[in-house]
Amino acid sequence: MELEQVGGIGAVLIDIDGVLTVSWDPLPGAVAAMERLRAAGLPLALVTNTTSRTRASIAARLAEAGFPVTADDILTAPAVTAAHLREHHPGARCLLLNAGEIRADLTGVTLVDEYTEADENVDVVVLGGAGDEFGYAALNRVFRHLQRGAALVAMHRNLYWRTADGLDLDTGAFLLGLERAARAEATVTGKPSEAFFSAALAHLGAEPSATLMIGDDIESDVLAAQRSGITGVLVKTGKYLPETHRSASGTPDHVLDSFAALPHLIDRLTSASH
Repeated sequence: MELEQVGGIGAVLIDIDGVLTVSWDPLPGAVAAMERLRAAGLPLALVTNTTSRTRASIAARLAEAGFPVTADDILTAPAVTAAHLREHHPGARCLLLNAGEIRADLTGVTLVDEYTEADENVDVVVLGGAGDEFGYAALNRVFRHLQRGAALVAMHRNLYWRTADGLDLDTGAFLLGLERAARAEATVTGKPSEAFFSAALAHLGAEPSATLMIGDDIESDVLAAQRSGITGVLVKTGKYLPETHRSASGTPDHVLDSFAALPHLIDRLTSASH
């Protein structure tokens, strides 16, 4: 069964972790649902705060799992961060703390490869995704750079994310402490920032009122998108928790059991617009 002719829906933004995959393994029905979106010719972009892989490696991994996507379909927090740094901190020496290799997506950014506590030539501290790299020594060096006046840029504020082993701590848990200790405020470039959603809409040439955002994080994915005028769709997979849903700062426009149900929602919305 193909999707009906898409009416008032002009584009779809889709989170990856917890929506399409968990630990890069496809969730049930996700590949088939993506194939139906492609068959309907609906413009889409995968928008992710993932900081462990480049756009090219994400596309390769998803394609290997059967998803019909390419690197051009993917917008990552590192890519948006690079654009932010080029515009707002041109020529700055940037210290990157991140789990995973993403330098290929940080084009035009000057990264400090080696750093010590005595190195005062750091203009911007950039935090990516958390992992083993976020040990005491590394976080303390970041803290000291912030005390010296370095700007703080974070790719996201996610407190945790879903893995095959359960929920793992993410950057937001450390970022809160660094901001308070250093009396600094981070500029967040990935979701839930308005700039991230604006970049995604521009990437597709889409209007917010005609765009859906599908995510498992009610605050960073769904409600943040709704504040940008995008229709939010929450899925009950990935990091979704009933208590987080109940205590959220707003109400999602739509709630689905999983991404597999998205084609049916689009059919329903399209029929209602006729």
